[in-house]
Amino acid sequence: MTKRYILPQELSEYLGISLQAIYEWTSQKRIPHIKLGRLVKFDIIEGDRWLLSQRIEPYG
Repeated sequence: MTKRYILPQELSEYLGISLQAIYEWTSQKRIPHIKLGRLVKFDIIEGDRWLLSQRIEPYG
């Protein structure tokens, strides 16, 4: 069974983004996340959607 909710370290590895960037974007509310008390988790499906939404199309 694949995990749907992952920790910041796992998201960092999965997306190839530094852990520091994940924490900064989380505190700036730039990346979707779930906060349970002090625990922060990320929905891997939402992470994929967010990454795709950041895509910049080339000029045609």
